[in-house]
Amino acid sequence: MILSRRMLASLAHTWMPFAEAASKELPLRQLMRLSLFQISVGMAQVLLLGTLNRVMIVEMSVPALVVAAMISIPVLVAPFRAVLGHRSDTYRSAIGWKRIPYLWFGSLWQMGGLALMPFALILLSGDQIMGPDWAGEVFAGIAFLMAGLGMHMTQTAGLALAADRATEETRPRVVALLYVMFLVGMGISALVVGFFLRDFDQITLIRVVQACGAMTLVLNVVALWKQEVIRPMTKAEREAPRQTFREAWGLLAAEPGAMRLLAVVMIGTLGFNMQDVLLEPYGGQVLKLPVSMTTLLTASWSFGALVGFIWAARRLAQGATAHRLAARGILIGIVAFTAVLLSALFDSKILFFVAALGIGLGSGTFGIATLTVAMMVIVRGASGIALGAWGAAQATAAGLAVFFGGALRDLVAHAVETGSLGALSDPALGYSVVYVTEIGLLFTTLAVLGPLARPGSLFPKKPETGKARIGLSEFPT
Repeated sequence: MILSRRMLASLAHTWMPFAEAASKELPLRQLMRLSLFQISVGMAQVLLLGTLNRVMIVEMSVPALVVAAMISIPVLVAPFRAVLGHRSDTYRSAIGWKRIPYLWFGSLWQMGGLALMPFALILLSGDQIMGPDWAGEVFAGIAFLMAGLGMHMTQTAGLALAADRATEETRPRVVALLYVMFLVGMGISALVVGFFLRDFDQITLIRVVQACGAMTLVLNVVALWKQEVIRPMTKAEREAPRQTFREAWGLLAAEPGAMRLLAVVMIGTLGFNMQDVLLEPYGGQVLKLPVSMTTLLTASWSFGALVGFIWAARRLAQGATAHRLAARGILIGIVAFTAVLLSALFDSKILFFVAALGIGLGSGTFGIATLTVAMMVIVRGASGIALGAWGAAQATAAGLAVFFGGALRDLVAHAVETGSLGALSDPALGYSVVYVTEIGLLFTTLAVLGPLARPGSLFPKKPETGKARIGLSEFPT
């Protein structure tokens, strides 16, 4: 019995480094409680970009253009995450809280948006007796705006609070834990919401979405309860001039490599996410996979991402530098996208599933490495604005990537159908152009990332435990 416990403890230490993310400053119980905000954000993400997207198009017969406009609204709010992070950095209250008020009001916005959303969607479907015809579009837009703003505010303030409380040693494991909880929130909510909406009707839609809104408030209140230390402020301290956003942004921009890091995040996210809406259609149209098989692609991607989180956190805990892990994630992504192209050439379904897993592995490693760097800016006193800027760059690029990926595929497919490309008539050509573009973007990201290996850059310079070398980031500049 004692031996088995030691083996389990050793296994947890080796392969789940975020199990040791706790510290004296942030005990395990409080850390697990704090991470609940990621479950609520993951739940809202599934609703806005997955479940309700399908419900509006299929069950409610809402035009796809209107649906695309609605789900793009949360992405349009994303650039303001840097402002929200700065406001939480400089917020002043009598009891000294900075992050908790933004977690609380973010929760209210998110809950309010979800509470309003089912009624707005019913109006949007045209099922109304009186009132103006534009009421559905307006109220649906307001609901998506409220929910999106709440998600961004909650996640930015929650990550900043975790960065405030974690130590420099445990921060990589805290990042991994928060990432995993986000995936857990998405996975559980997708299963639960899908189960309750299997027999769709409007009353069930109202109950399910509003139940998610109520769960948002419950989870986030539990998460923020007694998480921030009360430091009373005097009246003079509260009334003292506060740093403006322009001044804070100037200080962040002056940090060596800060703007280059944001460029890396944006270009890398574009490179990894253009395939988000194309992977399953590619499997069905090009490789002739049945629906039951293409649905497993998301599971393969998610499993790869989870492995990437765990592996990256383990390497960071062993002293690996974040920029090298980010570069490794990029290289894995390049190989994975190349494998997608080769799977069509060799008509290999196995290679395609391995490629999907590799895309998740690469994007997960890249994401956790860049977020770890953003969280480390706390030592320079700018965790809120730094994490907000990271979130703004990542979320905005993800939204743009989905749009450009779909648009580029459709543009090339239309050119093939009309014969504008001459002898090129392969239906896979549109997808192939997107994947080749992603490979080019990832190579560009690797080139932009290279100079951040220099001492004094934003990336912390720590000794590697191995002798592995990694392309452009190793070359002198």
